[in-house]
Amino acid sequence: MGYEKIEFEKDTRFLVTGAAGFIGSNLVEALLNMGYHVRGLDNFSTGKQENIALFADNQLFEFIEGDICDLETCHKACQGIDYVLHQAALGSIPRSIKYPVMYEEVNIGGTVKMMQAAFDAKVKRFIYASSSSVYGDSPRLPKVEGEEGKVLAPYALTKVVNEEYGRLYFQLYDLETIGFRYFNVFGKRQDPYSTYAAVIPIFVKKLLAEEQPIINGDGNHSRDFTYIDNVIEANLKACLAPQKACGKAYNIAFGENTSLNSLYQKLCQLLQKDIEPIYGLERVGDVKHSLADISQAKIMIGYAPSYDLGSGLERAIDWYKEYLA
Repeated sequence: MGYEKIEFEKDTRFLVTGAAGFIGSNLVEALLNMGYHVRGLDNFSTGKQENIALFADNQLFEFIEGDICDLETCHKACQGIDYVLHQAALGSIPRSIKYPVMYEEVNIGGTVKMMQAAFDAKVKRFIYASSSSVYGDSPRLPKVEGEEGKVLAPYALTKVVNEEYGRLYFQLYDLETIGFRYFNVFGKRQDPYSTYAAVIPIFVKKLLAEEQPIINGDGNHSRDFTYIDNVIEANLKACLAPQKACGKAYNIAFGENTSLNSLYQKLCQLLQKDIEPIYGLERVGDVKHSLADISQAKIMIGYAPSYDLGSGLERAIDWYKEYLA
């Protein structure tokens, strides 16, 4: 694993927001395994109690049940913290189209409150989750920072605004911020039961149940799938990157794209299934193709992803088998 050799001072303290979620809980686990103090913050709107229960007996872990939309809670969470890894947000493009006001309040309002609380608490650095959806209708491949199109959904717009606040908090207030445009992250603890679940857990759940998954569109849509350990590496390296890396957002992916048809075939092989998918309508707001140029993350934060789609799936598939059993 690329992140295990990253070292901080022994008494370094981290705050992970969205700690009960998919990415957040994996960050918490990695940091605890490395021997660092971690404070988690989550309101369980999408996160799961079972993800936090994994760390209940670890003396290095403390947890605050609270909402990033409450400034007092944000201040409490940031006290005595060195690095904030801000993952808390409402995900899902389709859901954001249904509930734009809620996404505005949580993803933008909550993130600004967290940045302000981090500034007030004099944290060393604020790392936050953005999204590949900020590229919107830009046809260019690969996706390059600074060449974005018009966003296609409220969720994507909230991430664009988050990035602008990240830039401003660095330029105006000297809060060292770094944003990450995640590309289709997958791995253990990614919820396969959510109405808005990501494509990999949906496919796996259906295949294990001997059911036909639905592929939206013709299956030629492509994505740059990113294994969770690559995301962990990026977050930890960003904490120690040179100051010149701050105030910007970077693509975090593996740098290869795979069609949904090809992904489905890989999963069928891993699970030893021979089930034909059902092809349905394309989803509103979906981008046809996604592929990241990760050169800026490599240059500015030393990002060097260790796991491609195949090796990531091999590591994740056993967790899905056990969890869904």
